[in-house]
Amino acid sequence: GKRGRLIQGIPVLGTTQEVKRWADKHAVRDVILALPSAAHAVRTHLADQCAGLGLNILTVPSMDDLMQGRVSVASLRKIELDDLLGRDPVSLDCQGLHELLTDKVVMVTGAGGSIGSELCRQLAHFKPRLLVLFEQGEFALYGMEQEFAQCCPEQPLVCVIGDVKDAVRVGQVMHDYRPDVVFHAAAYKHVPLMEQVNTLQALKNNVLGTWVVAQAAKQAGVGKFVMISTDKAVNPTNVMGASKRLAEMVCQAMQGDGTNPASFPLPRPLSQGGRGETRYISVRFGNVLGSSGSVIPKFQKQIEAGGPITVTHPEITRFFMSIPEAAQLVLQAGLMGQGGEIFVLDMGEPMKIADLARLMIRLSGKSEDEIRIEYSGLRPGEKLYEELLSDSESTLPTPHPKLRVARARDAVADDVAVMLDWIARSESVSDAEVRAKLREWVPEYCQAVHSATCLP
Repeated sequence: GKRGRLIQGIPVLGTTQEVKRWADKHAVRDVILALPSAAHAVRTHLADQCAGLGLNILTVPSMDDLMQGRVSVASLRKIELDDLLGRDPVSLDCQGLHELLTDKVVMVTGAGGSIGSELCRQLAHFKPRLLVLFEQGEFALYGMEQEFAQCCPEQPLVCVIGDVKDAVRVGQVMHDYRPDVVFHAAAYKHVPLMEQVNTLQALKNNVLGTWVVAQAAKQAGVGKFVMISTDKAVNPTNVMGASKRLAEMVCQAMQGDGTNPASFPLPRPLSQGGRGETRYISVRFGNVLGSSGSVIPKFQKQIEAGGPITVTHPEITRFFMSIPEAAQLVLQAGLMGQGGEIFVLDMGEPMKIADLARLMIRLSGKSEDEIRIEYSGLRPGEKLYEELLSDSESTLPTPHPKLRVARARDAVADDVAVMLDWIARSESVSDAEVRAKLREWVPEYCQAVHSATCLP
């Protein structure tokens, strides 16, 4: 309908179906995709079409960046995967989040990780009285300190080095800073690394660490404790996923009665009493774009090296979400949670990893003739398809369109106490012993050996 018209003195030559014709005629080198309201499938199709023509693809800033004054309309940049795979901006209950977070003390464990660091950035928008960054890695914590000194120098910040398994350290931090809200993002999450040799460490960090922080939060009277979980906790086929399902069960049991077995061989947190009942909330989501250990940084390095790109299986699919979107929905779930819920994020449509690899090759200006894709076979514990709900679970809607609540199996506090006691006391146990315990505690756990079967 706009063909032949002038926009700001520039003639409209044709439709998007005619890109090749006009690009050839005018020797076009750069193309600007200015389609902020178009569906992501449309943007992806156009970007793929333009990349196939060897065009350099640019895009305009988002409306959010323009409205916030972070960039100008003239700030063109190369198109990125977030522009194509990300979704529409998350609608947040900003008033509710201000009531939850503004002028409050907020603590984030795993604050130097992909999700933890983005949570810290999002939290800064709500001006908490103090942000407590708890992180085991010295370099990651230093990086966050430097980043906040540049971007948010007015935000009061304390950077604490510590291990979530260290009950004395965690309890002391809770006692000293008295957080109102805790976001627990610290976890071992690399599936293949946790499958062999490190199985017990996965349980100690992901399960015992969750209990230590959750118990310290209870003793310190924290209002809300929000634990970051994963879609790999659903019908888990790997140790990491099973460990996160157990962490969810810890939160469910804590909501019930505190899960404080008298024989538990750990020192009590220093703070006694509390300011009220702590509400324990879990949030599950899938892969986030560009997180450490994800396929996207790996593919980028492989493309820069001239290939090949290694994909484990032609049919393997994953859900993807941008890190900011995931963090925003975690905040929203934390606001909505009343205690005991497992929130499930709307992850959109899954994408084949091979298709993602092809898209990244095209966006780099290369072709599959130049950058080959090789299939290496599924890794230990790896699923072809991720699920957000187990066969025994259903969901309930919430007022937010991208959040639902899983109707998960209840956690029995006594069983959780026995499980925690075993993990805490165990030192030299084999991977086989750990897996036997996982099958006992998480009946749906099924160790994957290839795409079609699992070990009994």
